[in-house]
Amino acid sequence: MEALFAHAAETRGIAVRVQVSYLAEQSEPARGRWFWAYHIRIENASDRTVQLLTRHWIITDGRGARHSVEGEGVVGEQPVIAPGGSYDYVSGCPLSTPTGSMQGSYHMIDEDGEGFDVAIPKFALLAPAVGV
Repeated sequence: MEALFAHAAETRGIAVRVQVSYLAEQSEPARGRWFWAYHIRIENASDRTVQLLTRHWIITDGRGARHSVEGEGVVGEQPVIAPGGSYDYVSGCPLSTPTGSMQGSYHMIDEDGEGFDVAIPKFALLAPAVGV
């Protein structure tokens, strides 16, 4: 699993794994636009069913400017993940610099209604060097 998902964090038996890809076909460096896709897998190794309610991202560009993004669910869903189950989704991030990073957290509730935050590991957004 580590070969596919280079970045991982675990909180209370909930693992968040990330694989990131630079999308050259959607990027326009001459116009100051770079774009990445990231694949997230959320695995529930706990003994409780959980539901992802909200997300909070901190996106940092190559100049160090930080942008906070909060919202309900992920890709329009608030998935319920049973013990032993997982949930995958793919999303994207544009930047005005060829480098940056993302990190954050998901707010979840367990089957007893207890809320808790799950860490999303920090991962780099790196465009390949051109002409190297």
